Amino acid sequence: MKTLYKKSVLIVILITLFTTASNAQISKAEIRATGLTCSMCSNAINKQLKSMPEVKNVDIDLNTNTFVVSLSENNSLKPSVFKEKVENAGFFIGSLVLTTNSKTIKESSYIIVNGKENNSKEVQIQILDKGYVTDKEFKKLSKSYKNSLTYNNSNENDFHIQILN
Repeated sequence: MKTLYKKSVLIVILITLFTTASNAQISKAEIRATGLTCSMCSNAINKQLKSMPEVKNVDIDLNTNTFVVSLSENNSLKPSVFKEKVENAGFFIGSLVLTTNSKTIKESSYIIVNGKENNSKEVQIQILDKGYVTDKEFKKLSKSYKNSLTYNNSNENDFHIQILN
């Protein structure tokens, strides 16, 4: 009887872990970097992004300094990983747009400050916190969201988002 109980508990734990991992995922990240002056600059960011095991592919648009990162399924990445990788290459994020599912928004530390929740399978969101937008944009957003209790607190575990679709 104890063995059956232990197996049941183990199965429930495994199902919970896999369900959580599959719900908390980002399928694509569109990163517009700032401070790039040449193709060697973009190569440094490209190497940093490709060093993550969850990355399947990185497409680069040198005209807009945009990196489109395709990610493997069932990853549990947070936006802070992309910021860290770009900064490790010596640059900054001017814009970060993530493609994720609506369950991720509900189950993660995302705070919607603009846009409405929808139940679409895939949702595009833009991170609006300091370090994920340009300094000029952040100053404008700080004024717009001055009544938000969490926006100007700079808690690195909270991500304020705008739902784009």
